[in-house]
Amino acid sequence: MEKVIIVGAGPAGLFAGMELAPHFDVTIIDMGKDARSRHCDVIRKGICSDCDVCDVICGVGGAGGMSDGKLNLHPRVGGDLLEFVDEETAWKLIRKVEVEFADFFEEGFSEGDSGKLSKISAATGIEFLPINQKHIGSDRLPEAIARIREKLEGMGVKFLLRKKVQDVIVENGRVGGVILSDGSKIRSDYVLLAVGRAGTRWMADIANKLGIGLEYMPIDVGVRVEVPAVVYEDVVRINWDPKFRMRTPTYDDSVRTFCTCPYGFVIKDDYGGVIGVNGHSMSGKRSENTNFALLVRIELTEPVENTTAYGMSIANLANTIGGGKPLIQRLGDLEMGRRSTWKRIGRSYVKPTLKYVTPGDIGMAMPHRIVTDIIEGLEMLDRVVEGVASDSTLLYAPEIKFSAMRVKTGKYLETDINGLFVAGDGAGLSRGFVTAGCTGMIAARGILRESGK
Repeated sequence: MEKVIIVGAGPAGLFAGMELAPHFDVTIIDMGKDARSRHCDVIRKGICSDCDVCDVICGVGGAGGMSDGKLNLHPRVGGDLLEFVDEETAWKLIRKVEVEFADFFEEGFSEGDSGKLSKISAATGIEFLPINQKHIGSDRLPEAIARIREKLEGMGVKFLLRKKVQDVIVENGRVGGVILSDGSKIRSDYVLLAVGRAGTRWMADIANKLGIGLEYMPIDVGVRVEVPAVVYEDVVRINWDPKFRMRTPTYDDSVRTFCTCPYGFVIKDDYGGVIGVNGHSMSGKRSENTNFALLVRIELTEPVENTTAYGMSIANLANTIGGGKPLIQRLGDLEMGRRSTWKRIGRSYVKPTLKYVTPGDIGMAMPHRIVTDIIEGLEMLDRVVEGVASDSTLLYAPEIKFSAMRVKTGKYLETDINGLFVAGDGAGLSRGFVTAGCTGMIAARGILRESGK
């Protein structure tokens, strides 16, 4: 039987494995741990504290497997599947992802009437995107991922965890397997690189070495906003993770909300040694706050196109100012041009859910243009969601989404190297759990097509 190696056990790798297992000898390699054995406060306590036990590379389930399990079920959210498949196929792929998690969804999720909210948003110059969503919760998602792994193992898929792939074997223009960091070689007929967002730089290095085309993609730079849950209560009844998009008046920049976590917790995130922030919601534990990301789209042109380096420079500066911790600041302090202190934060009625932070001035860490976009974006959003632009609103920085390098591929996500395919966030083809899983299935079908099966 022909062999396929999948590098990366995130959603792209897992769903590719499901497509390939009936036809190939499949091995999934990941440098992270098993979801079932992670010693992580997200699982054990329902929140992420200031501990340092979480892996940068998250193992089975990938970074998405450590999220709060929001599934955005739309072909143009989290990437654009219509670049690769027709709309009917895209919806079928999305449905396959949805079905695997159906037993874990919360009841009554995002089923309100979005018409009124769309009308109010449009009247204020904001675009609201009503989409079908489902929520699992950070505390239940590892169980769901573990079940998918067990299903794959039952189909004959082998998992090699805590194994780092150092290189890809290419002989006479065709892939021949991978080389692990210990120097050992694993041979295969096909290789699918699905390394996830944390593997973006590794993917770029491999692509450059093999002469595969790359292009820099826009990144999103901004903050995690935290408000009292009551402020967002009516909105999240309509959409649990409401998507608002706007153009700011001063610079005409694109600003959007992302990853709303009702009754959730702000957590620290790791961008490969640089600390940022993210958000989680649980199915069995709630805070008194709601948080969401407010992100500014950044595109660079010649001669400086490296958006990853630009984003990392902002993150590094924020970490320097924060002493290795994320920054926290009240919106009122940012608007006044002064740093926040624990005393000022203590006077606010919004109590931070992440304590592993340094009160400071986000305006010293981020360019003036991005700060202006953040302030204006919140002022615009306040016309739809009254209260988000309060002086007491808390801002955590940085939050950066690094989908910045895109591997040039064909329609089936094949590269210029015969037998070598890519999928998911690490290849710049997706920006979320559902879409990553779908690209994994598209690449798998490309392998099936190339093999004649």
